[in-house]
Amino acid sequence: MRTRLLFVRHGESVHKVEDVVGGPGGCRGLTDSGHQQARRLADRLRDELAVAGPVAVYSSVLRRTVETAWPIAEALGVSPVPDCGLCAWHTPPYADGLPTAQFQTEHAVEGGGVFRPFEEGNESWAELVVRVSRAIMDIAHRHWGGTAVLVGHTETVEASFHALAAQPLFRAFDMEVAPASITEWTTDGDPTGWPPPRWTLRRFSDVS
Repeated sequence: MRTRLLFVRHGESVHKVEDVVGGPGGCRGLTDSGHQQARRLADRLRDELAVAGPVAVYSSVLRRTVETAWPIAEALGVSPVPDCGLCAWHTPPYADGLPTAQFQTEHAVEGGGVFRPFEEGNESWAELVVRVSRAIMDIAHRHWGGTAVLVGHTETVEASFHALAAQPLFRAFDMEVAPASITEWTTDGDPTGWPPPRWTLRRFSDVS
């Protein structure tokens, strides 16, 4: 039985254009271009997954991903399931809506890195990876042998390389994930079995 996970990064967002921290308050959803990207992506996934059988759609709880997930779910005839585990950084409340540069400079933590947060009160990278990876694996287990669309963030896609490809927390490479793109992983094994199965990366940041 093949398990298929399609990771979608949200469309172009207001917070990214304005370069502010996009937490629950600072996220003002998608730009007009982002809404168009989400609608085009919904049409594309409807055509791609027409013969895939039942498809589940999950999204992080932030407005930009919810607004991306709804047209996709509607096109597939399902309701999106919110999952906070798929969110980007759980930034502290004081930072929500701050200019990103101000947050990263005025509130930087000395010695921040993989296991220490880069900013005061923020998650560490390791904490983010564990949180998102747990959500990914729970969804994979829930849809063993099926297909799930996970609408999230650049960090959600990055975490998939740790959860599914056993990459070390400190990777030797960076990633650039395009808005409204698809990254797809599949496995023919038990997605949460031990030892872990081999996953295949079918495509990365695909906007074709």
